[in-house]
Amino acid sequence: MDRIIVGYEGSDCAERALERAAELSRSLGATLLVVSVARSSHPAEAAPVVDLAEAPLPAIPGPAGTVAPMPLPAPEAPRPEPIELAQHQLERARMRLIRMRVEAEYVAEVGEAAERLLALAREREADLIVVGGREHGFLDRLLGRHVDEAVAAHAGCDVLLVH
Repeated sequence: MDRIIVGYEGSDCAERALERAAELSRSLGATLLVVSVARSSHPAEAAPVVDLAEAPLPAIPGPAGTVAPMPLPAPEAPRPEPIELAQHQLERARMRLIRMRVEAEYVAEVGEAAERLLALAREREADLIVVGGREHGFLDRLLGRHVDEAVAAHAGCDVLLVH
């Protein structure tokens, strides 16, 4: 076994999967690739643009019957890009592996986690994919497959589900 890929997203299951993949990598002398996949952000639907210079400000009652303009809401803080979220997760994984004295390569991806893990496994000719598996409730099963199930169903190599 030469190459092991582990999916990591920071959950308890992912932490256990990372630990197991690191142990296997160290004992087998295999290359370890840690992958974090963030979902792509879908742009919000376009809202109508209002020219504030022409639009009247809503009024709120002021003291003694006067009317004051209602203040505009503060602008929202910018959300981090999906790739930044994936890189943040990889930094957590890297710190953990440093403590374990395990070397690894790190890849941040954006998209559907199962698809990206499977594509990387094919591209890098992985011998094993390690993912955290969790017990899914009725609603989870009703809504569709999860990353662990999709990877296990479609991988062209061995898959280790860590609980």
